[in-house]
Amino acid sequence: MQHSALRTIPTPTPVPKRSIVFLLAPNFSMIAFAMAIEPLRIANRILGFESYRWRLASTDGEPVLASNGVEITVSSSVEDERRHLAGERRPSMVFVCAGVFVEDFNDRSSYAFLREAHGRGVSVGGLCTGAWILARAGLLADRRCAIHWENLPGFSEAFPRADVHADLFEIDHNIYTCAGGTASLDMMLALIGDDHGEDVVNRVCEQALTDRVRASNDRQRLPLRARLGVQHAKVLAIIEIMEANLGEPLSLVEISRGVQLSRRQVERLFEKEMGRSPARYYLEIRLDRARHLLLQSSLPIVEIAVASGFVSASHFSKCYRELYGRSPQQERAARAMASAAAA
Repeated sequence: MQHSALRTIPTPTPVPKRSIVFLLAPNFSMIAFAMAIEPLRIANRILGFESYRWRLASTDGEPVLASNGVEITVSSSVEDERRHLAGERRPSMVFVCAGVFVEDFNDRSSYAFLREAHGRGVSVGGLCTGAWILARAGLLADRRCAIHWENLPGFSEAFPRADVHADLFEIDHNIYTCAGGTASLDMMLALIGDDHGEDVVNRVCEQALTDRVRASNDRQRLPLRARLGVQHAKVLAIIEIMEANLGEPLSLVEISRGVQLSRRQVERLFEKEMGRSPARYYLEIRLDRARHLLLQSSLPIVEIAVASGFVSASHFSKCYRELYGRSPQQERAARAMASAAAA
C-alpha cells in the first residue's frame, strides 16, 4: 500500500478527542483487542492528527498473556490508573478486554477502579467477555449489554439484573459492551462515526478491507440455515421454537401446533432432514446449554439441571454422560484443571 497516497481529512482543531485505557485481563481475546485498537490507529492516520490516544494496563502492571499465548507489555497498573483519575492523565474511556476463563477473574481493586472511573464520568466498556467484569463491578444492573454468545447462558444466570442481548454491541449511555471478535471493530466504528462522521468511518473500512458497517443489533452467530445446513422452513421454525424454550421444554404436541403440523409429520420431517428424532435433537441442545453453564458458572449442578429443563439432577447426569462421555462433575473438574493450567 502506498502510504503517501492516503489523503488526510483537514480539521480546524487538531486536539485529541479521547484518551482510552485498555485494561487487559488474563487470557484476554487478542482478536477483540486488536479489532478495537486498530480502527482507532487508522482513524488517527486518516484524520492527520491524534484524535485517539491509548495506553494499556493490567491489574498489577505486569505483562498479560492473551488466550493465544502472546504476552503483551502494559504501561500501568490498576493502582496507577486509579491515581490518574484525579489528575491530568484521567482517561475519557476505560475498556476491559477479557476472554476465556473470565469467570475466574476476581480482582477487587479492578472492580473499585471501574466503579470510581464510572462515578467520575469516565465511559467504561467491555470487549468480548469484559461485560462479565463490569457486571461483577456492579455496573450493569438494569443496563443493556452484549457478551459473546457462548458466554450468554452463564452470564444470564450469574447476573439476572443485567439486560443482556445476543447483539454485536450495545451502548447504554456511557457504558459500551461488545461480543468480541470482529464485533469490537463494529463498536469502534460506531464510536468513530459519532466523533467524526460517516466519511471517516467509510475510509477506515476501506483501509481495514471490510466492506460493510454492521449495526449493533446484527446477529452474532450464523443464521440457522447456514449453521445447520438445513433449508426446510418448517424444520428451521421447529428448531427456533426449541431454542427459545430450553429451560421449560415444550411437548412435541405443543411444538407441532406452533408450526401447524401433526406430531407424526414433525417426527418424519425431523428424521428426514436432521437424521434423528425431534425429541433427541431437543435433548441435545438442552444439554449443550447445560454444558455452557457448567463451564462458565459456579451454579450448583442441580440448578443447572433445572435451568436446562431437567426434572432431576440424576436424570440430567445420566443424559449428560451418555452424550459427552463424562459426568457433569467430571466436566467441571476438567474445566478447573484447564483454568489452572492457563493461569
